[in-house]
Amino acid sequence: MNSFLSTLVDILSQPAILVAIIALAGLLLQRKKLSDTIKGTTKTFVGFLVISAGAGILGTALEPFGSMFQEAFNVSGVVPNNEAIVGLALTEYGTTTALIMFFGMIVNILIARFTPFKYIFLTGHHTLYMACMLAVIMAVAGFKTPGLIIAGSVALGIIMALSPAILQPFMRQLTGHDNVALGHFSAVGYAISALVGKAVKGKKEVVSTEKVNFPQGLGFLRDSTVSIALTMAIIYIIVALFAGPTFIEAELSNGTNYLVFSLIQAGNFAAGVFIILAGVRLVLAEIVPAFQGISTKLVKNAKPALDVPIVFTYAPNAVLIGFFSSFVGGIVSMVVMALSGSVIILPGVVPHFFTGAAAGVFGNATGGVRGAVLGSFINGVIVSFLPVFLMPVLGNLGFANSTFSDADFGVAGIFFGSLANYFGTMAIVIALVVILVLMAIPYKKKNIKD
Repeated sequence: MNSFLSTLVDILSQPAILVAIIALAGLLLQRKKLSDTIKGTTKTFVGFLVISAGAGILGTALEPFGSMFQEAFNVSGVVPNNEAIVGLALTEYGTTTALIMFFGMIVNILIARFTPFKYIFLTGHHTLYMACMLAVIMAVAGFKTPGLIIAGSVALGIIMALSPAILQPFMRQLTGHDNVALGHFSAVGYAISALVGKAVKGKKEVVSTEKVNFPQGLGFLRDSTVSIALTMAIIYIIVALFAGPTFIEAELSNGTNYLVFSLIQAGNFAAGVFIILAGVRLVLAEIVPAFQGISTKLVKNAKPALDVPIVFTYAPNAVLIGFFSSFVGGIVSMVVMALSGSVIILPGVVPHFFTGAAAGVFGNATGGVRGAVLGSFINGVIVSFLPVFLMPVLGNLGFANSTFSDADFGVAGIFFGSLANYFGTMAIVIALVVILVLMAIPYKKKNIKD
């Protein structure tokens, strides 16, 4: 049984396999020719592997930056990192996590089939992380195994449908169509960033981050790969100078000169972004047409909710601006926490990159450069302070040196954990039923206008 569950988790948590299966099903439902079916399924599979490879390169480049930053400025505290906290939690909650993940995906499809929320969440690793957090929270709340799995699965299915729905008005504005949704559990932060951009755009014409006028001699900065590489090189070298050669060469670079090491990591960062953008273009060219089979045959008007890099292609400059602004928001939040005497949440570089970058894209879509800067800064504050209130509802896991990072984890975890703390498990059951009933009510779709 444990072997089967382990295999199930391995399959469902791999977005490349999961989305390839979805693409295959969609193409078969459309009765496409065998050659087209093989081509579409394979290119979808490979495209997601390209995205994963780019994300892996980014993570490898960002990891030493975090260590350098902590050494340079002598700070310590809790580092928000989904992979780290899930790794700790799965040792105790592995079986319930697998079952919640499997049945939660079924609940998500049922919600898409029978309610106006037509979003099928396809980001497998985020589904795994949310299932794991819900397993912990439901166990801490007092649910026994059967009830824990049922409550966790229903909660997961609801979150998988609501998260893309919250952001879809802004996705329509960003993409210019309604064919695809964003499946990344930081939708609350992205939506707030878009609203901030809308609030600060003013009466003047919005200047997009992609249309910033550079002096003629700096025209090469319009190439996003060049601008990202140069900017990251400057940031890496500044932090490296503060961290010092002794620490970097002994702990991180394996003896390579600390400045050379920093330049290589900056180049790797730019390479990772380039690879991700290439993979996104490949996947979107295949998954959207393939998904029409699901949409027409199984779930009418269904939309695939895909991982966060799908929005990076719409504003590559905003990606970098969003990352820096969100990271600054994290630093400011860290200072406030230190002065107030609370738990200190360190600005995790990886979560600030992915959530900050997307927040920058959405802030730019509604408010141009100012929206990208301020919206992603607010995102940085949000993903810094939400973990402070999430940690107490995670039981013993809340005292680990890591915690869940993205905004939706904080919102969902605090909501269900607080219900259990103040009103008991029955409050969670009632809340789930009420939410399902409300989701089933037809609603009129509204577009977000400029």
